[in-house]
Amino acid sequence: MCYNMYMKTFGERLKELRLEKGLTQKALAVELSVTVPTLSHWECNYQEPSFKDLLRLCDFFEVSSDYLLGRTEY
Repeated sequence: MCYNMYMKTFGERLKELRLEKGLTQKALAVELSVTVPTLSHWECNYQEPSFKDLLRLCDFFEVSSDYLLGRTEY
């Protein structure tokens, strides 16, 4: 599979989804039971979420893990 070098990163997708829902980092962190610095690190691509947290993000935003991880455009 070829990856488009212009596909968005996990952090970019996460931030985009959060902003589309009109949520602050604090509000989303509370919803997911993580700290604000953890969420910030995810959005800046400094850290990756655990599988459990990735699934919670997918469920919360109603997207696939492939989309959130930047493997697909939808």
